[in-house]
Amino acid sequence: MHTKAIFLDRDGVINKEVNYLRKIDQIEFIDGVFDSFRHFLKLSYEIVIITNQSGIAKGYLSHNDFQNISAWMMNQFSDKNIKILDIIFCPHNPESNCQCRKPMPGMFLEAKNKYNIDMSKSWMIGDKETDIKAANNAGVDNTILVKSGHKVDSKNTNATFCLNSIKDAKKIITF
Repeated sequence: MHTKAIFLDRDGVINKEVNYLRKIDQIEFIDGVFDSFRHFLKLSYEIVIITNQSGIAKGYLSHNDFQNISAWMMNQFSDKNIKILDIIFCPHNPESNCQCRKPMPGMFLEAKNKYNIDMSKSWMIGDKETDIKAANNAGVDNTILVKSGHKVDSKNTNATFCLNSIKDAKKIITF
């Protein structure tokens, strides 16, 4: 049986964008994120975080810093009975030409293969056009671009929907 997933970018979608999140005390969750995640889980979606983390390659934070932040975030969700299937990240800088950095589909394909995800029944929620392109490149056509992170050009996007934030996604993802 194939799994369906909600893929989410982290910074600007789940937590407020701070430009290279380096410390736990910088984390401020986007309003409505916990309710939205509960909604997705009730609809039998798995939750997978897909995040570019070029700050590692640039030396702003270490792999260990990233892992500590991720573990803390996972605990915050777990304390609210929300299960995150995985956090998949690209530690490379934009010039690396790797296959994992969005808009390349590598992180999505890793999740697809690891968890037997049906991409045609899955969604991507991101705050940059590169999130949408990466999802499309991996076969995810159901996409939401949120305005809670970066400046969004809602007239020139490949996203299926453009919303103010993740809390509005509950109105769109209903089955």
